[in-house]
Amino acid sequence: MRLLHGVHCFIQVRKSSIIMDAFNYIKQLKLMIEAMKKQYANLTSKVPKEVKVEKIENGFLVRVTSEKGRDMLVSVLEVFEEMGLNVVQARVSCTHSFCMEAIIETDQVVTLEVREVTQAISKALEKKIGVRAASFDTM
Repeated sequence: MRLLHGVHCFIQVRKSSIIMDAFNYIKQLKLMIEAMKKQYANLTSKVPKEVKVEKIENGFLVRVTSEKGRDMLVSVLEVFEEMGLNVVQARVSCTHSFCMEAIIETDQVVTLEVREVTQAISKALEKKIGVRAASFDTM
């Protein structure tokens, strides 16, 4: 009888040990996930802002890369509209950062310089990023 009681206690201790090991393992996994989330957020927040504009036949080829933010595309399209530029073709991605490649043409007789278009887009992006940073400061 004592032998059976000893075996029963051993099984109980073994079960509780397995449960504690599983609990500790899950806790470690949660900590690893949190660390990965922080690392991911840190990497995605360090996307450099880049605006490249090239003159092509009837317009410009525009490439924009920036950190992800609200209404970034709207800001860039507003700049195009203000400058009298029409988007002929565009590809936009906002998955991890804001990326846009567009072919734009001017409907004006006045010719625009690459520098003017680049500065206008950069200014719009900086304004959006500045608004975003200010909203984080007030939180």
